Amino acid sequence: MSKFSDILRSRKKSKGPLLDNQRVAFVATDGVEQIELIESWKAVENAGAEAELVSPKEDVVQGVEHLDRGQRFKVDRTIKTANANEYDALVIPGGVTNPDSLRMNDDALRFIKDFFEQGKPVGVICHGPWTLVETGLVEGRTITSWPSLHTDITNAGGNWVDKEVVTDHGLVSSRSPKDLTAFCNKIVEEFAEGTHEEQAGRAAR
Repeated sequence: MSKFSDILRSRKKSKGPLLDNQRVAFVATDGVEQIELIESWKAVENAGAEAELVSPKEDVVQGVEHLDRGQRFKVDRTIKTANANEYDALVIPGGVTNPDSLRMNDDALRFIKDFFEQGKPVGVICHGPWTLVETGLVEGRTITSWPSLHTDITNAGGNWVDKEVVTDHGLVSSRSPKDLTAFCNKIVEEFAEGTHEEQAGRAAR
């Protein structure tokens, strides 16, 4: 079992951290694509933020490498006890099973919606937008994802585009692990900007 602090201990933080004093929540459960979780976690920690793994599970989350079982990661907070007020930003990694399970969990949907309603920046990658579709917050937004989600996003009223990274008023999205460099750079940039009034306005509609 790997804990992110152990994985990252030997990594040198970047000069001039952009996210000092920020707390970033990562929402995931079993079946999360581990490279998307690890690389985006590394990006925000290297930028100076404190990251926490928030999950419907109470102990560990099983990561995957595509369809193969990967590492396990220790949960910091359960979704039932977590509150968006305690965080500055949110990341939703992908994997097929992970977002499909999260979109069936009322506590996860409540937690995610609260970030949007508070105008806080959110990063989502690969199959992660599946969970956003369930929140009803995709309507009117331009977003990208793993290509198979194109129809789901369109049916939910979103504008799906095929780009490595898309930003829509604090919502950052990318297609797959191949886009992680662009995704990680952009979430750090957006998280550093703080809250977005337009994000909150759309969520309140």
